[in-house]
Amino acid sequence: MSASEASTVRPEDEVVRICRDLIRIDTSNYGDGSGPGEAEAAAYVVEQLREVGLEPRTFESDPGRVSVAVRIPGADRERGALCVHGHLDVVPANAADWSVDPFAAEERDGCIWGRGAVDMKDMDAMILSVVRHLARTGTVPPRDLVVVFFADEEAGGTKGSHFLVEHHPDVFEGVTEAISEVGGYSVTLTDKDGEERRTYLLQTAEKGIAWLRLTANGRAGHGSVPNPENAIVRLAEAISRIAAHKWPREYIPSVRTLLDGLSELTGTGWSDEDLEELLDHLGGAQGFVRGTLQDTSNVTMLDAGYKHNVIPQHASANVDCRFLPGHEDDLMATIRELAGEHVDVEVLHRDIALDAPFEGDLVDAMVAALRSEDPDADVLPYCLSGGTDNKALSLLGITGYGFAPLRLPADLDFAPMFHGIDERVPVESLHFGARVLLRLLETC
Repeated sequence: MSASEASTVRPEDEVVRICRDLIRIDTSNYGDGSGPGEAEAAAYVVEQLREVGLEPRTFESDPGRVSVAVRIPGADRERGALCVHGHLDVVPANAADWSVDPFAAEERDGCIWGRGAVDMKDMDAMILSVVRHLARTGTVPPRDLVVVFFADEEAGGTKGSHFLVEHHPDVFEGVTEAISEVGGYSVTLTDKDGEERRTYLLQTAEKGIAWLRLTANGRAGHGSVPNPENAIVRLAEAISRIAAHKWPREYIPSVRTLLDGLSELTGTGWSDEDLEELLDHLGGAQGFVRGTLQDTSNVTMLDAGYKHNVIPQHASANVDCRFLPGHEDDLMATIRELAGEHVDVEVLHRDIALDAPFEGDLVDAMVAALRSEDPDADVLPYCLSGGTDNKALSLLGITGYGFAPLRLPADLDFAPMFHGIDERVPVESLHFGARVLLRLLETC
């Protein structure tokens, strides 16, 4: 390709190719170090960046656990830099459950199918396509851009974002704000006039994480002998109490702003005690919102026993807890009380809750970038029930937002595909996202 031909290649011309290439690289993260790692995907990212004259750095926390970073100087080096980041790992996929090969990146029905199409190799592809365009055309962004592709986000970022923040903070020198995943996508509402209306959810907050292990202790014995100190029974009772617990609701500012905005658009009222009708307007996205109305605790793994006729001395369960800003201490105290005297509570991983303002120059630029492609769009803030690598960056004082812009068909149940089966992203949504992200990085 000649230089003149290269300069005419727009991000939307190659975002689909890059997305498919990345999906075909299996980066499944099992959380125990047994997966393939991110090295192959990181090498692909490095190749794509070097092809347009950039010189990225790589960081390997453990063998095969590789993150990639590159800095693009901006016009005003005195302004705080913007970090644009994605993660290269994905959660595992059981191919037998899917209607397509989860790592084939098949194009079908106008969508790219595969593990990571939604979380988050679609955004990785948008970032790469836009950065390649900036480099090819010699475009200088308004301020420094620090572009990072992290390892290990799906297991809490220990081998990725937290590793870089702790051991290589120089990567983020001068960075004040960041954008990443799980925000900027559209939901289609029916407004108070009965018209369909797209509303984009910009992620300004996210809950904290407490991944816990409950270990019940008892007395080992023969399976034929009554045993009032059965560890499995004690664990089951603890699980039952935790599952039955009703966490009190609290509406943090980002959630209230979202609910008020939805109410204004749809004409549907709501109260602290009754918001079911309002949430129904969000379709599949309401699950993320429901998860931000209170703290949550979900049992996700069990481990007990080793033979049919042996009562074990110990039994354990893993619990995924998510807490609102300022709730961590209360959540931990509640879990310990519910677990009971015979069950130990161990913290395997924790991370903080975030809450950023829905205002300021960067928010204005994100809204303007969306409206440059969808002029009638509404934009509302929301809190993410999960977590992102913005948690690690916050330890350096960086304010993070979720902004992976996608204009989605009204009938696509998008949000449930995060970590779900038959994950897919529309081709046209990728094109839209690449154009919006380019506009943002040219005006941020």
